[in-house]
Amino acid sequence: MSKKVSFYTLGCKLNFSETSTIARSLQEEGYQKVPFEEAADICVINTCSVTDNADKRCRAIVRQVQQRNPEAFVVVVGCYAQLKPDEIAAIPGVDLVLGATEKFKVSQYLQDLKKRDMGTVHSCEIQDADFYEGSYAIGDRTRAFLKVQDGCDYKCTYCTIPLARGISRSDRLENVIRNAREIATQGIREIVLTGVNIGDYGKGEFGNKKHEHTFLDLIQHLDKVEDISRLRISSIEPNLLRNETIDFVAASRNFVPHFHIPLQSGSNTILKAMRRRYLRELYTERIERIRQVLPDACIGVDVIVGFPGETEELFMETYNYLHGLDISYLHVFTYSERPNTPAAEMGAVVAQPERKRRSKMLRSLSQKKRRAFYNRQLGTERKVLFEGENKKGYIHGFTENYVKVKTPWDPALVNQMLPVRLKEIDPDGLVRFDFVAAGVEA
Repeated sequence: MSKKVSFYTLGCKLNFSETSTIARSLQEEGYQKVPFEEAADICVINTCSVTDNADKRCRAIVRQVQQRNPEAFVVVVGCYAQLKPDEIAAIPGVDLVLGATEKFKVSQYLQDLKKRDMGTVHSCEIQDADFYEGSYAIGDRTRAFLKVQDGCDYKCTYCTIPLARGISRSDRLENVIRNAREIATQGIREIVLTGVNIGDYGKGEFGNKKHEHTFLDLIQHLDKVEDISRLRISSIEPNLLRNETIDFVAASRNFVPHFHIPLQSGSNTILKAMRRRYLRELYTERIERIRQVLPDACIGVDVIVGFPGETEELFMETYNYLHGLDISYLHVFTYSERPNTPAAEMGAVVAQPERKRRSKMLRSLSQKKRRAFYNRQLGTERKVLFEGENKKGYIHGFTENYVKVKTPWDPALVNQMLPVRLKEIDPDGLVRFDFVAAGVEA
């Protein structure tokens, strides 16, 4: 009888794409994939380590497996596994820890599933993580995450990603196109491009540091792939988001008007301390350019609060800057000290209660920004791609410019893309609509 294997993914879209690829490789070798909630012979946990909370979540998931399925052979992979393999191996219940390159060869380490008191570690030096493994994830019937790039050559003072994933490197353009076509054959309507620093696409495409292609080359080729209704760009650095890219998206056949652009701070003083590769003025230029050619685009922003040296005055610079910026929502991160990063050694530490207060202020601002953006969309006609999950009697979907809508559950709508007229905002912050073609009120 084939061994059953379950998976749990923490962190970003990139992790989800890699978990799916690992799962497919095991299934091809005869393993049976089962839901995480079911009993399994093997449980693979793909970890994140962007914040201290991500580390804690990994430990909590291991405890869940131990309580529900104590005989399962527990494998931990991902960023946390690369950064702190010995620490993870000592967690009760962990049997195997695989680093950045080993995780794609997991089946080679599953010959002996005997549980022991201490986990076994197979982890490379991060400088050996210099080759590329393509992957994509199909989370439901409507959307796929397509990995196009891995690693990062930036040296932001708060970030462990270069230590966990290695140098910037890219999938070959023909491989990306082949994966996109493969996704299309499975009835998926939307592809989200993902990576660590996708704007750096092309570097390391053929194992060298040159850019054989650019990010603009990539999206121009992907726009020609048949049978994909939507292409969406995930997070892209502002210094790598060129005007040519913005203009191409505006004229594109399939790329949707949605950008997620990390800011991290609205204070140039803090941006310099973070060693970001831009200042606030460049960020403003990018937002203005998007609004010039795509006035209804959705623009999301990453921001970190509580970075060392962020005084109340500097935080208010960020708050006031974002308040006046024409954006759609925020992803707010509370700064977390990470080992082996320069920021962890900086002085002028911001107290935890203050970090939480600032985070709460920006989350409240995000709610106001999202509602204002949704309000501007009311009365407009959009196309909604409906998702596949019944959420408390409702089906949800997203417009091309990332307005989230809801209507009573109807399985016939799953994976359908239909024209609607946005009507009103519900108390839960989602938008109700009228179907345009059928004239059915929702």
